Amino acid sequence: MRVPEPLRGLSRGMQAFVLVDVLLVVLLVVVLAATLPGGGGSADTAAATTTTSTPTATSDAGDGEEDESGETVAFTLPSGNIACEMGVEGVLCSIRSFTYAPPQVTGCEAETGHVVRLDAEGFGFVCEDDDAPRVTADGPELTYGLRESVGDYTCASGTDGVTCTDAGGIGFRLARAQWSALP
Repeated sequence: MRVPEPLRGLSRGMQAFVLVDVLLVVLLVVVLAATLPGGGGSADTAAATTTTSTPTATSDAGDGEEDESGETVAFTLPSGNIACEMGVEGVLCSIRSFTYAPPQVTGCEAETGHVVRLDAEGFGFVCEDDDAPRVTADGPELTYGLRESVGDYTCASGTDGVTCTDAGGIGFRLARAQWSALP
């Protein structure tokens, strides 16, 4: 066996130890690259008609209740592409990158497609003029398969995007490739 130049002064046992350490570090880097968000490809690109996870647990992103000071619960999907804020007044979600055709918003001359809302008036896209609200990815991650609830609103994180509904089942599913109104 030919020993690399930097290892020639070391004993065989020490050489083997160094080589095994190098292999373990390389293996760790490969595993981390495959499992961290963004390392294994986009997880919210599945079509909205394919449901791959059913939310069954409440997340640690918040306690599911709005506190008395009126604070909202914010979260980001593991892909980092969708972020939402929830309060007793409704839900507002932003999507950074999408491939669907931007929806038309009546009376809007500005950009659309990045911001959706769900409130007492129902679901709709927001006209993204200068004062349009936009959620940033500052909240904790809502793991795929978990959900968050505030008041009458519930949002579930899935590999097929985010699904948010009110107590009557009205809401939306939002993913990079597609959006749909619910029910």
